[in-house]
Amino acid sequence: MDTTQLLKGVLDLAVLAVVEREDGYGYDVVRRLRAAGIEEVGDASVYGTLRRLYASGALTSYVVPSDEGPHRKYYGINAQGRAVLATQRKDWQEFAGTMARLLGEGGAQ
Repeated sequence: MDTTQLLKGVLDLAVLAVVEREDGYGYDVVRRLRAAGIEEVGDASVYGTLRRLYASGALTSYVVPSDEGPHRKYYGINAQGRAVLATQRKDWQEFAGTMARLLGEGGAQ
């Protein structure tokens, strides 16, 4: 199954969940998503998602100087982002439960 379209629908949720655990810069978030099993996520998609979530007010950002290269822009979740994450988490759990039932994995159909 090509998961590209599925990923587009849940990338905000995945990025918020990763940043909720610990602030991170763009490539760090990409690396953590891939380590969690979302190997096909593209760098540009994550960077765009971080910028969009920041612009919408769900994330904060700050710059950390680096002695070994360019400064890194870190993103962190704020109260608005936590509220968005809570809503999206609930929606995802309901949707995943529905799909499990439809596919016969969650018990009675």
